[in-house]
Amino acid sequence: MINKHPRLRRLALGALVSLAVALPAWATNPFTLRDIRVEGLQRVEPGTVFASLPFRVGDAFTEDQGSAAIRALFGLGLFSDVRLQVEGEVLVVIVEERPTVSEISFTGVREFDNEVLRRALRDVGLAEGRPFDRALADRAEQELKRQYLTRSMYAATVTATVTPLDRNRVNLNFNVVEGGITRIAELRIVGNQAFSESTLLSLFALDTGNWLSWYTRSDRYSRERLNADLETLRSYYLTRGFLEFTIDSTQVAITPDKGEMAITINITEGQRFVVSGVRLEGNYLGREEEFKSFVRIRVGQAYNAEEVSETVRAFGEHFGRFGFAFARVEAVPEINRENAQVAFVLRAEPSRRAFVRRIEIEGNERTRDEVIRREFRQLESAWYDGDRIRLSRDRVDRLGFFTQVTVDTREVPGAPDQVDLVVAVEERATGSLSIGAGYGQADGLSFVAGITQDNIFGSGHSLSLNVNTSRFNEQFVLSTTNPYFTVDGVSRTIDVFYRTSRPLSEQAGDYRLVTPGASIRFGVPFTETDTVFFGLGVEQTRIEPGAGLPLAFQQHMNAFGPSSISVPITVGWARDGRDSALVPTSGRLMRLNGELGLFGDTRYWRLSGQFQQYFPLTHQLTLAFNAEAGWGRGLGDKPFPVFKNFFGGGLGSVRGFEQGTLGGTSGIVGQPGALSYIGGSRMAVLNTEILAPFPGAGNDRTLRLFGFVDIGNVSDDFNQQSRFSDFRASAGVGISWLSPVGPLRIAYARPLRQFANDKPQSVQFQIGTTF
Repeated sequence: MINKHPRLRRLALGALVSLAVALPAWATNPFTLRDIRVEGLQRVEPGTVFASLPFRVGDAFTEDQGSAAIRALFGLGLFSDVRLQVEGEVLVVIVEERPTVSEISFTGVREFDNEVLRRALRDVGLAEGRPFDRALADRAEQELKRQYLTRSMYAATVTATVTPLDRNRVNLNFNVVEGGITRIAELRIVGNQAFSESTLLSLFALDTGNWLSWYTRSDRYSRERLNADLETLRSYYLTRGFLEFTIDSTQVAITPDKGEMAITINITEGQRFVVSGVRLEGNYLGREEEFKSFVRIRVGQAYNAEEVSETVRAFGEHFGRFGFAFARVEAVPEINRENAQVAFVLRAEPSRRAFVRRIEIEGNERTRDEVIRREFRQLESAWYDGDRIRLSRDRVDRLGFFTQVTVDTREVPGAPDQVDLVVAVEERATGSLSIGAGYGQADGLSFVAGITQDNIFGSGHSLSLNVNTSRFNEQFVLSTTNPYFTVDGVSRTIDVFYRTSRPLSEQAGDYRLVTPGASIRFGVPFTETDTVFFGLGVEQTRIEPGAGLPLAFQQHMNAFGPSSISVPITVGWARDGRDSALVPTSGRLMRLNGELGLFGDTRYWRLSGQFQQYFPLTHQLTLAFNAEAGWGRGLGDKPFPVFKNFFGGGLGSVRGFEQGTLGGTSGIVGQPGALSYIGGSRMAVLNTEILAPFPGAGNDRTLRLFGFVDIGNVSDDFNQQSRFSDFRASAGVGISWLSPVGPLRIAYARPLRQFANDKPQSVQFQIGTTF
C-alpha cells in the first residue's frame, strides 16, 4: 500500500526519523512524572496537546508511553515535528507547528469559478485557516487536474507555489495552464456483424462532434457517459436475441498533444436465440394461472432481456400484493446452441410475509416530512402492500417538488416479519419564472411575466404572482393553494386579481375595462386520479368610456350600467394520466370546467374543456393532440357578458395569429368600419404536433423539435353552415427546451387559412407554456 502512495511513504518515513531522533532524548528507566511542559506552541492550545497524551502528572512514565505520545501528536496533523525530553522527573514536549494557510489564489483559471475550485480543495483538506504541508499541496494539484478532466481538458497542468509569511503562515497559489479541450476524433465499434457501425453509434450520447456539440458536449470524453453508452449498446443487443453478447474491451487512446482522443470498442455478438418455451417452478401460492398472466416473454420470438426483466419484476410485484416483500424470482435460461433456442424456467420462492414497521424519509432538506407522509397510502404497522407502495411513490412524485423519488425496502434486524420503507427524495427548485413575448409588425414586442413558488417554506403550499404590464392589457393575479386544507386531501385555492385592458394602438381609443375580484376554490379528490373542484367568486367589471369604445361594450353598459357585479359559481373536474407534466411522451390529460352566474347583475353559464393525448410512435418520435372547446350563453333575457368571452390566437391556441385576436370582432362607437377584437362566446381549437429530438442533441429529451398544424376559431356564430368555413388554420415548426426557468417554446408559423381582419404573427415564444 505504501508503494502505491509515495507521499504517504515520505510522511511515514519522516515520522519514523523524528521518532528515532527523539528516542535518545527521553529513553530512560520508568519514573513518576512530576510535571509536563510543552514548548514550541504558537496557535495550538496547550490543552489540545495535553488531551492527546496517554499519561498525566503522577503517572509512571515508560518508553512505550513516549512512543504512543509521539504517534498521537503526529496524528493530530498539526505538527511537522515532535520531540520528547526528560529533565529529571519533568517531561518536556517540544513541537514544531505546521504552517497555516493564509490565502489560496489561482492564476490562469478561465473554465471554472474560483469558488468551485476552493470547494474541491476543501474536500481534500486544504482550506484557508487550516494547517498545511507539502503532501496536501500535492493532493490539491491532483484534485484540480481531476476537475479539469471532468471537462475533457486533459492537457491542463497545475503547479502549486508556496510563499512563506510571518507568524508561520503561507500563501498558496495554483498556476493553471488550461490548454485546449480534448475532443473525440474517432469512435469505432469492432466485431459487429448483425448491425452496421453507424446504427450502433447512433445509440451513443458520445460522438465525434456536430454543429450542436457546443451545447450537448457530445464530443467530450467522459467515463460516466461512455459507461452509459456501453450499457445502451448492451441493451440494444440483449433485446434483439443476442443472449451471449459481450463487450470484450474498451480502448481509449489520446494523441501526444492531448488534443484528440480515439475510442475503440471491441464486441462479440454471439448467436441470436429464439425463445422456445417458458415454465414455472416453485411456490406460487396456488395462483399459477394468475402469475402466468404476467409473463411477458414471447415464445417463438427473439430473446428480449427487457421482457425477461419485466416478467421477473411483475412476479415480484404480484407477490408484494399479498405481503411477501422478500419474494425471490429467478429466470433461469436453458440454452440449446445447436438450434439457437433458449427456454426459461421461472423459479419463485415467496419467503415470508411481512408488515411495515416504519416509513423513513431521506433527502428532504426543505420539504417537511408531513408533506411527503400525507401522500402515502401504505401505512406503518400495516401489512406490506406492493400496490399501495407504488401508488404512494407515484403520488409523492406527482407533487412536482422532487427530481427523483425512490422507495427501498430494508429488513429489520432480528425481526424477519418486519420491514422498514426508506423514501429517498432529491429536491428540486420549486420556484419558477414565466416569461412570454410575441412580435407583430404593428405592436412590436409585448411581454408578460409571473413568478410561482410551489413549495413555499417546504409546506407544500403554492404561492404565485402573475403580472402583465403590456401597453394595452394589465393584469395582477395573486394566488395561493393549500393542497391539504383538510386532512382528507381537500385543497383550497384563493385568487385575488386586478385586470385592466385598453384598445390596441391602431384603434386610437382611450377607454378602459377594469375588473377587480377574488375567488375561492376547493378541490375534492374522489379517486386517486380524479379531482372535482367547487368554487365561488365575486368580481366587479367597470367600463370607463372613451374614444374607440367597441359597440359590444356599449351594449353591455346599456344592459347592466357602467359597473356590474358577477358572482360566479364554478365546478370542474381533472384527470392527469401523462407520464410527465413537463416532457410527456404518452398518456392523456382531461379537464372540464363550468361557471354559473346566478347572483349579482349578470346571469350566464360558461363551459370549457381540454383533452390531450400523447402517442409514442417510436423511441424518439411522439404524436400529440390537444383539443379545447368552450361555450357560453346568457340566462333568461340577460346577454352573455362580453368580458366572459373566450379568446384565441397565439401560443397555446392557434399559432401564427396574434394573441387574443382570433375570431370575434365588434364595431367601434363613432368610427364606422373600424373593428375591435373582443373574442367570442364559443371557441374550438385543435392542435396536432410531431415531437422529435433536436438534431445533434442525441437522446436529450429536454431539447426537442416539433412540427405542428393548428385549427380553431372563436366566434358568436357557430351555426351548422359556417362552423368549419370560419375556422383559421396554420402550420409551422418550433423548438421546445426545458430551460432552467421553465419550459421554453419558440414557434414559427404561417397561416393556412385567414381572413381580411386577421393579424398574422410569424414568430412567437413563451417560457412556461405547455402545449
